Amino acid sequence: MKKLMFFFSVLALAGLLLASCAPKAAPTAAATQAPTGGLPDLGGKTITVAVENAYPPFNSIDQATGKGVGWDYDAVTEICKRLNCVPEFKQAAWDGIFPAMHAGEYDMLADGVTNYPYRYWAVDFSIPYSLVSQQLLVRVDENRTLDEFKSDANAKVGTQVGTTNYIAATEFFPDKEILAYSDFGAAVLALLAGDIDGVVLDDTAAFGFMQENQGKMKAAGAVKTGDALAFVFPPGSDLMIPVNAALRAMHDDGTLKQLNEKWGLTAPAEEPAN
Repeated sequence: MKKLMFFFSVLALAGLLLASCAPKAAPTAAATQAPTGGLPDLGGKTITVAVENAYPPFNSIDQATGKGVGWDYDAVTEICKRLNCVPEFKQAAWDGIFPAMHAGEYDMLADGVTNYPYRYWAVDFSIPYSLVSQQLLVRVDENRTLDEFKSDANAKVGTQVGTTNYIAATEFFPDKEILAYSDFGAAVLALLAGDIDGVVLDDTAAFGFMQENQGKMKAAGAVKTGDALAFVFPPGSDLMIPVNAALRAMHDDGTLKQLNEKWGLTAPAEEPAN
């Protein structure tokens, strides 16, 4: 959900800072196996991780088990395995999440968040783990092309409130009123009910909702490309550098690629585009 201003040179910087900046946390009874490969050891510290549980494939609730599943769950669990920490996932509403992160109510936000410069006043970002485009999701029987949809005054567009998807929608459809929903699940339900004709969201999430609603929706085309997704931390968090180090290690040994392929994400490029 959710811009590529966070340059990929941070990948190298994180490695240089590991030796001097690794946080020291007191061991707890919940300590896991010690990390390997020279990564920081968080001593079994519990990390509170905010998720919506309404944004597949990043996070959602498995209806069969009632448990949280998705890329965020797998990736953060792997990160904690490498850093010797314990993830505690907590469901949080998107509306108000950045003030909550700024206030330190959670240690980390994992929710397919776009690294967007206007958010820098409130929070810090990890190195990017995926690149996305903003797609227009429509019903499967939609016959208008993206340009025809854009020029049709009667075509209604929705997205989630307070997201970069909302900004992308307003920029691509300047003559339309963009309907804002509390979460993407509500926007998708409105689309399926015929209340709106399209939803602007990340391509990865569009695929996730299409998988959950087989044969009912399709992507009509990209309204924006090149957004980077990253984890979010409270300002000055001492967790950011260890997480960056774990992400770098996961990239280098192929684990990040495997997770991205499993959940349909796209890995970031090695170097920023010119």
